[in-house]
Amino acid sequence: MIGLLYPTRDCAEDDFTALAGCLDARPGVEFAYVPWARRTVDRENVQTAVRELSEPDRLVRTAATFTTSPRVVSWACSSCSFLDGVAVAKTQTDALTDALGVPASSTSLAFLAAARQLGLERVALASVYAPDITDAFAAFLAEEDIATVHAVSADAGSDRDLAAWDSDRIRGLVDSAASSDAQAVLVPETALHTAPLLAELENRAGKPVLTATQVTLWHCLTLLGRPAAGPGLGTLFAHPH
Repeated sequence: MIGLLYPTRDCAEDDFTALAGCLDARPGVEFAYVPWARRTVDRENVQTAVRELSEPDRLVRTAATFTTSPRVVSWACSSCSFLDGVAVAKTQTDALTDALGVPASSTSLAFLAAARQLGLERVALASVYAPDITDAFAAFLAEEDIATVHAVSADAGSDRDLAAWDSDRIRGLVDSAASSDAQAVLVPETALHTAPLLAELENRAGKPVLTATQVTLWHCLTLLGRPAAGPGLGTLFAHPH
């Protein structure tokens, strides 16, 4: 079973389960919800709120609530795992591994692993975030020698707002990030429903499109030594690696 720590209930959990159901490995997925430290998050305090949510002790306490012991766990939130760089992201996953005794990842570390798997050195970012958060993701990638050659920042609303985005808005976001200099387009947001669009997005972009849901599940299965594949699920799942 894959254990996913998730920030907000009833957003895009169904995107993970839909994608898992299309994979030949058919992994089981369970969610545990990391409680926000504050009732409201606005533009002025978003980075503070994200850092509070991502505290290793908070993640570990939440991971203890899984009803089934996971074989691998991931902090399935992009901004919460890249905001302060690679070392902090690894601190989060190290704490989970120490507490649970199983491999641990996060969405942001999964993006790095997927980029290494595909040999990516130059990417475009289709970001839903404000520009400063997009810049933080670019800096995170740069730590691992992955250059951002183009980025768009939708400066969108909350994760609940993003979960309500329809397919046309997601297509438009990825289209706007198109760059001939990039080897792939990255879509770092686990509240978007991207699973049904993976093949179409790649066809439109003419290159791999890596989404948060996709890389999170891919890396969990990779850590388990159970590489998975599925038709129409993009380059990363085109065949077992």
